[in-house]
Amino acid sequence: MTPELAIAWAELGIPFELLQSRHLTLFTEASELIDVAVSDDGRIWQLIPAAAAAWERMQRAAWQDGVDLQIASAYRASTRQVELIQRKLTAGVLIDDVLQVLAPPGCSEHHTGRAVDIFTPGGPVVTEEFENTPAFTWLNSHAAEFGFSLSFPRDNRYGYVYEPWHWCWEEKNTTK
Repeated sequence: MTPELAIAWAELGIPFELLQSRHLTLFTEASELIDVAVSDDGRIWQLIPAAAAAWERMQRAAWQDGVDLQIASAYRASTRQVELIQRKLTAGVLIDDVLQVLAPPGCSEHHTGRAVDIFTPGGPVVTEEFENTPAFTWLNSHAAEFGFSLSFPRDNRYGYVYEPWHWCWEEKNTTK
């Protein structure tokens, strides 16, 4: 853990024991990112080049099957993760509750530039109801072909809530 992350954890009240007790990984922050999408509010979503290429192939294949996959979130710096956690703490949410929906800084797959939060226009965005969409059904059947897997299924060992919208790319999983 870098000194900056250690300070952030301490300031946020995150115990270091959390790494082992929840089987968390400290990820290296992505350094080479490319733009893959722009949200309606102008935010630019980025991924590492290989994940971006896999995302584009997967998005195109889904579109050919009548499913419109869009990005609700992609790369997120550790500093942004600190801001998101701090915002929840300021709103009065307890750190244990925050850490069920947000990874500690340094432990988010979004830091790697390989993770995407997916939605379909007109459907639920980053809520459990996403599992009831044709997009989720399509992802369950096809995402692995492109190297993407669901990171946080129900009752996952990391202690996060079920996130049917969160998919992460790994090179070793790519078949297309």
